[in-house]
Formats: sequence, structure tokens, C-alpha cells
Amino acid sequence: MNGQRTKTWRVAVLPGDGIGVEVSRASLRVLEALCEHTGAPRIDWHWLPWPATAWHQQHGQMMPDDALSQLRDFDALLLGALGDPGPSRDRQRYRLPDGISLAPLLTLRKGFDLWACERPARWFPGAPRYLADERARDIDMLVIRENSEGEYVNQGGRLHRGQPEEVATQLEVFTRRGTERLIRHAFERAQQRRTARRHAEATRQYQNAAGDTAEAQVCLITKRNAQRYWGELYTDVFEQVAGDYPDIGTHHELVDAACMKFVQCPWRFDVVVASNLHGDILTDLAAVLCGGLGVAPSANINPDDRHTPPLFEPTHGSAPDIAGEGLADPRAMLFSAAMLLDWLGEDDPSARTAATRLRDALCQDLADNADHPRGTDAIAANLNRLLTT
Repeated sequence: MNGQRTKTWRVAVLPGDGIGVEVSRASLRVLEALCEHTGAPRIDWHWLPWPATAWHQQHGQMMPDDALSQLRDFDALLLGALGDPGPSRDRQRYRLPDGISLAPLLTLRKGFDLWACERPARWFPGAPRYLADERARDIDMLVIRENSEGEYVNQGGRLHRGQPEEVATQLEVFTRRGTERLIRHAFERAQQRRTARRHAEATRQYQNAAGDTAEAQVCLITKRNAQRYWGELYTDVFEQVAGDYPDIGTHHELVDAACMKFVQCPWRFDVVVASNLHGDILTDLAAVLCGGLGVAPSANINPDDRHTPPLFEPTHGSAPDIAGEGLADPRAMLFSAAMLLDWLGEDDPSARTAATRLRDALCQDLADNADHPRGTDAIAANLNRLLTT
């Protein structure tokens, strides 16, 4: 695609459930103001009522049968949240089991083979800081989670359901192909992060267990001492791929030790690569260390295929306890939208510029309002002011 060509991008907004609708509505106002004020990038935002619990209540399913076919025509997808629609105080609300309400997430990720989930964890001034150590201000890691196989392949079943002798099985599947592409992508991202830090004259040094240092590092997470077979597969492939990137430091942690070190010394991590389940857990922990889920974005992408629409979403859920109260923080949604603009920016320089403007505004809003709790609309209004003045 010609990066200089003016293009109108088509982005589907999937608000989903609970606060997903609130943060999507507020974020869309900000994004429209951003694009209108600068004149670029040109984006057509399409608001879709599915997947959602409300759609299920009307149609008996979370989204249409041809949902993937419809979504494939978009350049990117922006999802609010899925789950319990709330509010929690309404005990008669239409509510679905998590296995149904959250199923579209796996359908979209697997249906479009969005095999890499990227969740940056960076602390910005003004965001809550739960670690007393001053070095916690320097957290800046990227956790890359395998998104297509592993522990979430949904293979297994329950035998003699409800009986005393009931047996449940849950199969995990790890392939060399899936492992190799994930780990190679982690090393590519480490190179890109190192280059960006050099350009910003903000290089860093990372040290591994052997005492070796490098300006960029990839840390592999497994539980190979207890889950031997896939742990050894990840380790073997990691060592092979690392040979192609001799200037990138390497490190390995068992997942339980990684959880401890995320809290003890998170500033020592650069790029972290993990399985589906381990990455899911570690990224929530990393998000809390950087201010909480209210400012934690994520991207689900296929780095090898720019013709498949990637999915961007905040890491928070539908928050039924505050749904409908106008209290939800839209900034995680907007940080996710900045990642979406970054993705478009690989083909459209104006989108890359817009991503930078949006992040700058989000950081300014955080810094200016650290001690001033505000609701959804107030945050969006201030961001609109910052972006249009």
C-alpha cells in the first residue's frame, strides 16, 4: 500500500456490554474531534450493536452468523468490553454465563488468526502508583501473549456432569509454528523498542541472570519445571530464534517467579513473551503496577497479515458494579485507540501523527488531574479541549 496516498479507513466500533458502551461513546467523541481538528487521518467509524448481551437477548446469540464476514471488510476493530452488562444492583438483568458472553473474544481472535496480543505497561505521571519504590516510575515493558493456541484452545469436556464421579478435562495445544512466530515477533519488537529509545536518546540497559547486559531484552516465561513438554518446546524455539538476534539480550523466568519480580523489580523487564494463559495473568498484574486497568490498552494483531483487521481493546471488563453511573475511565479505550492509529500509521503517516497527539493529550490529562477524580464525560471533555486548542 502506498503510504503517501490519502485513504479513508473503515473502523468498526463494537461497544459490547456494561461500561464498554460508555467508554466507547466517550472515546468516539474524542477520536472524531482529533481527526476533524487535524483533517487526518480520514476514518469512517461504524458503530455496531454486536457482539453484546443485549443482542443475545433479542436474537439468541451474541452476534450474527456472518459476523466474521462482515467484520473482515473493516481495516480495524475497536472493542469496548464484554461480559455482565450490569448494573449489579439490578438482580433481574439479562445475564449470560461467561462462556457465552465472552466467547466472541476467542471467535474474533481465532477467526482472524490474531495470534499476537500486545499489552504495553508503562507508568505515566499522574496515574496511580502502588509501588513505593521510586524506580517504579521507570516501568516500560511490553508483554506479548500468544493468542491462538496454548491453554485457550477450548478442547476438552465434562464426563458424568453433576455426578460424584464427574471428570473434567482441559486440553492444551502448543505447536512449533505458533511458538516460533510468537517468539520471533517478540525479538522484532525488542529491536524496534531499542531503535526508538536510541532516537529519543533514552537508551536503557537490561541485565540477565548471568550478568550480561544489552540495550534490549526478551524475557521468556514458562512453567517448564512442572509443565515439561510445552515448556521445553518454548525453550528450544526461544534459543534457536535468539541466535538470529545476537544483539538482543535474553532471559527466562518461571511464571510464579515472574509474578514476584513484576512487583519486586518491574523496571528490569523490557519485552516479555508468554503463553496464552500466563500472558493473560501477567498483563493484569503489569497493568495494576502502571496505574490500573483504567489506563491499560491492548492490541490483538496478525503481524504477518495487514489485510486482516486487528482488534484493539482495553484490558478491563464490563465492570457491572459501576455500569450506567458515568464513572468509567475511557482512557484505557483511548490508549487502545492510539495503538490502532499506530497500526494504521504503518501505511498512513497522518495516523502515526494522530497517535502521538492522542497519547500526548492522554498523558497531559493524567498529569493535570492526578488528584481530581472525574467521570467518563468530564475526562472526554478535557481531552477534546486538549486536542482542539
